[in-house]
Amino acid sequence: MQLNLSSILSISFSTILAAGFSHNMAAKNLCVRPDGKDGCYSKIQTAVNNASANDVINIRPGTYKEDVVVGIPLSLIGAGADESVIDATGLANGVFVDGLDHPGLHSVTVAGLTVKNALYEAIVVVSASGVIIRDNKLLNNDQYPPVFTGAQTGCPGQPAYYTDETGDCGGALHLMGTVDSIVSGNVMSGNADGILMSDETGETRGNLITHNAVTNNPLDCGLTLASHPPAGHAAPPFAPHFGVHHNTLSENIVSGNGVLVQGAGVGLFTDGAGAGRMSENVIIHNILTGNGTGGVALHSHVGPAFGLPADDMSGNMIIGNFIAGNLADTGDTATPGSVGINISSGGGGSPVVGTVISGNVIRDEDVDIAINTPAAVDIHLNDLLGDKVGVADVCAFDMATVCTGSISATLNYWGCLAGPGSKACTTTSGKSIVSNPWVQKPNADDSDHEHHE
Repeated sequence: MQLNLSSILSISFSTILAAGFSHNMAAKNLCVRPDGKDGCYSKIQTAVNNASANDVINIRPGTYKEDVVVGIPLSLIGAGADESVIDATGLANGVFVDGLDHPGLHSVTVAGLTVKNALYEAIVVVSASGVIIRDNKLLNNDQYPPVFTGAQTGCPGQPAYYTDETGDCGGALHLMGTVDSIVSGNVMSGNADGILMSDETGETRGNLITHNAVTNNPLDCGLTLASHPPAGHAAPPFAPHFGVHHNTLSENIVSGNGVLVQGAGVGLFTDGAGAGRMSENVIIHNILTGNGTGGVALHSHVGPAFGLPADDMSGNMIIGNFIAGNLADTGDTATPGSVGINISSGGGGSPVVGTVISGNVIRDEDVDIAINTPAAVDIHLNDLLGDKVGVADVCAFDMATVCTGSISATLNYWGCLAGPGSKACTTTSGKSIVSNPWVQKPNADDSDHEHHE
């Protein structure tokens, strides 16, 4: 818990300092309205082009058909997400915070807008810090149809620095090479995916994703953290990745995502194209229900079994989440039925080191927690409910050649007094699982979650 607190405090202090510097500098207010009256601009981009650093652009009610590019510190403030709308039909994005072409970009705020119908992302942030994305509705973006070819370059029309798979053409929000930023209070629905955090142009670290509603984005995960090859390395030999690390995902509602293509509620992935880094992220107090590949999926796809360098998948924490009614995982990360949390080294055998799974309530899954990694995994103080499998070593099931080192699953509640394997209790499946001692009553107040089912 000390790590969680220090991580959150670090993010908060960085944001406060950035905001403090912004407010201390001279700034003016600009306005935008569709008819251009009252001294306002008629286009958001025109206001941005005429703004100075730290200005505030107030976007009056109306619909703006634009792809807005921001390259200086400023604030885009709508009149409320039901009032100020960016309709990006036929355009790449709704808002592009462009730190790649404006090195050192920081302190940009985008708030109180609906952004819809973009070909790719509603909002994309590249190589920037201290960005705040709050209280927006990001709806029905990623209108360019995803094509799952397995190629390393991005979708047609996207910049060359997108080195992810072609199936991931956008979504609601993409943070790439983004540092010390906050995403809060947003609604994201009808996109391919909700939030993608990746590292093509630099490390993505120290970000706080909190109090967002990410629902019914059917073609990928709700919240995705993905380590991709650096820009310029879209073909072998792949360079080591910058990394997605020390991010906190807290108190989000993530439901109904990835149901058409097996996307998780929260996915933490390395892509197999070089040594990735996905480390020391905290997934805490989220509601993860009805998603396509488990509530939380942590996957590596390369490693020693393939004669390749191991990914760094160390020190991730999954704490205090409510997880229920998600679907099964498949492929080299397969689970024997629906799954709450899946920690998998796939066939490559990269050790997933230092994972902590604690304080979660998991129910209505065939397997509450599935493990395939040659490293030790700690699973404590969870409520493993549903009268099926609470903890499973699935190495044999998904045909991995490098199997689990050990699973310490003590002090969990297994649904009854008598412990795992007893009548009306969940059980364990597989080897190397230590479940004794267990607790005889729930660790959490499960009634708090009843209304989410």
